[in-house]
Amino acid sequence: MSIIAWLILGLIAGFIASKVVNKQGEGFILDMVLGIIGAVVGGFVFHLFGGAGVTGLNIYSLIVAVIGAIIVLVVYHAVF
Repeated sequence: MSIIAWLILGLIAGFIASKVVNKQGEGFILDMVLGIIGAVVGGFVFHLFGGAGVTGLNIYSLIVAVIGAIIVLVVYHAVF
């Protein structure tokens, strides 16, 4: 995947995850970073359960990234 695709996927996934967990957005840059980290975490979690991780700029990858970003936000809010 290209860097532009990662940024787009990260922005959308981070925004959705922050709306689900916080009911408000974190901001443009933080949502993007959250989504990219969430894509990595989600890919790792899905791989552990035998599924595919992020496969490109598609709906499946968006779902993986959103689930990963929600995991990251829940852990972050539990710690801080």
